[in-house]
Amino acid sequence: MLITRASEYAILSLILLSSAKGPMDSETLSSELVISKSFLAKILQSLAKQNILKSYKGVNGGFVLNQEPSQIHMLDIMTCVEGKGPAVFECSPSQEDCPSDRANICSLWPFLNKLQGKIDLFLAEITLEDVLKD
Repeated sequence: MLITRASEYAILSLILLSSAKGPMDSETLSSELVISKSFLAKILQSLAKQNILKSYKGVNGGFVLNQEPSQIHMLDIMTCVEGKGPAVFECSPSQEDCPSDRANICSLWPFLNKLQGKIDLFLAEITLEDVLKD
């Protein structure tokens, strides 16, 4: 699946943080988005590890964007929280890694591979700023 709940929650969190006046903690974000706090905390930690977010500890701590919205690409967000690039299909990106070892005779693989490439390119071009404008 291309957009999982983790990707959706990451994007929604970044949208909220982009308009925040200061750091927001995971409890506030989870309450505003009506999302499990523990699930969201893992997502936020992943985003902080990849320097998409900056985290502050303490009473007034929380998370803030570590980059301008124009520098945060959808592909980076999704790859960060999923641990791999988003995939539209279960097909492998290379014929050598095909789980069924039949990619060389699969008539669909070339089409699906091209489609995945176009989707990856699209997601690499779309930024958080673009999402905020829509």
